Amino acid sequence: MTKVTINPPELFDSAPAGFSQVVISTPGKLIFISGQVAWDKNKNISDKNDLAGQTRKALENLKIAVKSAGGGLEKITMLRIYKVNLQKEDTAVITSLLTEYFGTSNQPASTWISVQGLANKDFMIEIEAQAVV
Repeated sequence: MTKVTINPPELFDSAPAGFSQVVISTPGKLIFISGQVAWDKNKNISDKNDLAGQTRKALENLKIAVKSAGGGLEKITMLRIYKVNLQKEDTAVITSLLTEYFGTSNQPASTWISVQGLANKDFMIEIEAQAVV
C-alpha cells in the first residue's frame, strides 16, 4: 500500500498539528478500527483525569489494533478524535502526541469532535481510525 499526503497551499498547514488535509491510498485491505480509549485489556482505566496519559494509552491501543490487522501506524489514513468538552489548551496536548506517534510527514487525515461525554464518565478522549494495509 502506498499512502500519499497532500496539504494544499490554499488550506492551512496542518502538519504541525499532527495531521494531513488529504490522504490518498492505493487499493489494499481496508481496516476500520473502533474507538480506542484509556482502558487496558481488563478494562482498567489508565491516567484518570490526565489527558496526555489517556491520549497516549488510546494511541497505544490503536497501534495494537492496527498491528493485529497486519499494519502499523503508518498505514492509518484517517483518525476521528472525540474529546470531552474540547478546550483550546487540549489541542496542544493532543497535537504533541499525534506528532510523536505519526511524525511530521505523511500523517493521517483527521477530524476532531468535541462531545459532552463518552461511554464511561472517566474517559476524556476516544480515537477511532481507518487504515489501508
